Amino acid sequence: MSQSILITGCSSGIGLDAALTLSQRGWRVFASCRNKADVARMTDEFGLESVLIDYEDQDTIEAGFQEVLAATGGRLDALFNNGAYAIPGAVEDLPTAALRQIFEANFFGWHHLTRLALPVMRAQGHGRILQNSSVLGFAALRYRGAYNATKFALEGLTDTIRLETDHPHIHFSLIEPGPIRTKIRENSVPHFQKWITVKGSAHEQLYEKALIPRLTAINPPKDMFELEPDAVTKDVIHALESPRPRIRYRITTATKLMMIAKRLLSSRQMDKLAHRF
Repeated sequence: MSQSILITGCSSGIGLDAALTLSQRGWRVFASCRNKADVARMTDEFGLESVLIDYEDQDTIEAGFQEVLAATGGRLDALFNNGAYAIPGAVEDLPTAALRQIFEANFFGWHHLTRLALPVMRAQGHGRILQNSSVLGFAALRYRGAYNATKFALEGLTDTIRLETDHPHIHFSLIEPGPIRTKIRENSVPHFQKWITVKGSAHEQLYEKALIPRLTAINPPKDMFELEPDAVTKDVIHALESPRPRIRYRITTATKLMMIAKRLLSSRQMDKLAHRF
């Protein structure tokens, strides 16, 4: 019997690459998306089983999860919480409602899905839960405050639930990518336009000269240290298949260097470093 995994956020990028690669390795992959059109595309274009899960809609989380269990006879070997988005902009320009919305998508929905999966894994005696965090889950950068906040929260929650679960055959792993070539920047534009008022902001000049051109560039140049999604999938495979998965997978040179800097530098020195990005 092939092992089963539910992966969220599979319409593109990290989720899609992981879904396709794991399927080729013999996993039974349930590739979830938040839009019905993408759910259909997973099956029609890629031949994957797919369910509708929108982290901002609790009903879809529960219905999608039950659909997976119905297909597997009540088992689930692994969950990869991955779907997320960003709201670029200065923290002082972010309405509180924007933070509430992004926490639903990047944090509360993940918590809800994890709570559904964990009892199933306890009952069957094993399971793996992977949380796609970020270098921004332990190192803050300017104009990424909303995303930073959700990933910092995710790191703390995952560390805590790992300690509380304390099961020899249920493993939690935090995936911490740095810059990966995905659509996250492109997908953040509508959220920026919805929530950030540029005119009159203390950051208006920076928005106009740097942030907006960066977000809307048609063919943006690669960031330093940027890798393709398969770099994440490589560590996802290890987290799923290794007899001793790591608690944290630090992916890209940027993530590894930032972790070293966090350990060696003072907070003021880290602030000076962060201002370069």
